Amino acid sequence: MQKIHFKAPNCWINDPNGFIWYKGRYHLFYQCFPYSAHWGRMHWGHAVSKDLVNWEEKGIALFPSKTNDRSGCFSGSAIEYKDKMYIYYTGVNYTEEDPENINCCINDTFTAAQLMITSEDGMKFDNITDKKTVIPPIEDKKIGDKNHTRDPKVWRGQDAWYMVLGSTVDKNGRLLFYKSSDLKTWQYLNYCEKDGFGWMWECPDFFEIDGKGVMIFSPMGFFNDGNGYDSVAVCMLSSFDENTGKMELSENYQLFDYGIDLYAPQSTTDEDGNRVVIAWARMPEAVITEKGEWCGMMCIPRIVDVKNNHVYIRPHTNVKNSFVTKLSAPKKSGYMLKTTLKNGESINVGGYVIKRENDKIATDRSKVFNIKGNYRLIAETPVINDGYELEIYVDEHLVEVFINNGEYVISNVVYGLTEEITGKNYDLYSA
Repeated sequence: MQKIHFKAPNCWINDPNGFIWYKGRYHLFYQCFPYSAHWGRMHWGHAVSKDLVNWEEKGIALFPSKTNDRSGCFSGSAIEYKDKMYIYYTGVNYTEEDPENINCCINDTFTAAQLMITSEDGMKFDNITDKKTVIPPIEDKKIGDKNHTRDPKVWRGQDAWYMVLGSTVDKNGRLLFYKSSDLKTWQYLNYCEKDGFGWMWECPDFFEIDGKGVMIFSPMGFFNDGNGYDSVAVCMLSSFDENTGKMELSENYQLFDYGIDLYAPQSTTDEDGNRVVIAWARMPEAVITEKGEWCGMMCIPRIVDVKNNHVYIRPHTNVKNSFVTKLSAPKKSGYMLKTTLKNGESINVGGYVIKRENDKIATDRSKVFNIKGNYRLIAETPVINDGYELEIYVDEHLVEVFINNGEYVISNVVYGLTEEITGKNYDLYSA
């Protein structure tokens, strides 16, 4: 059983998949290479929770079994229809394997198709006899790319089912929209693109909150400045016409998380109807313990709201309410810290520095991130005009800083936090 942050069970994990409230439990599937703490031929791992706080591992749900997914079961989503769980995901087939590591391809040579698998209870999946493929690799280069079209997100519209895929044409990222009446046969409708947002759009997720559409996606090559990571999750208000499949994206956007480490967010509705989202925290190095080696974890599940045309992302109520025991002294991890910061003030949380300057919140992890490479050590929010409240969730390998109840968030992967806290006055709470 894991608590608060779901971590890789002695292997590699990345994107959250198939996130859904189904038959009284939250199901979190995730990209997984179960044999090593390194990226490889993808499977879907599976965990369940009754409260988004305590997670129980359930092993491997999806694995390669068909020609179209022989090289991996990549990202996708889940929906419920007539008590049955439908999972949609991208299957990959390498056309040129790496002879030194057949779990990877070389020269970017693979094809991608969109597959479906169903389950009567959300626990058992027939990877062998299910036919799986519903959208074969795209052949029309004007619509999308045969290789780089992936990550289906499916939702129910007014009178039909809709799917959005991430793709690319002429090195510009785009979204592809499909429609279905039976969840099996899918008709291409339209595409959406926007200049200046990288060469490939991954993990799209569309939903509405109080009549306002929100699109979250992860453009690759967004920064293109030579630093890691150059891909990032963004969100923006949007509108979608179900008749034409046309999406209009707002001119304004914001980062899903200003720490840059979080990627591939996926949302669902919780048992109370709130829109809740979870994302992968990218870890450049594995963690070695007595029980094994693991790499990759998920952030705290977060509720998404829209206020004054701004997307707020705050800790899920269940998570927040689990931190009720007040601590008299700091500890290494597993706590929540509350404080306020005015301009010129700062707090050092175990070597992770948070400060406020020029009406921005900035973080510095250089003392707790001794990792080789051009990783970003400094993060900052846009200007914050009102409010000083910080709610900081501290895990041994992930610090999440929520500003003004989710107006902005900075989350950073860390290595080597200490127990010492210096600077501003604060209150500590343990789960």
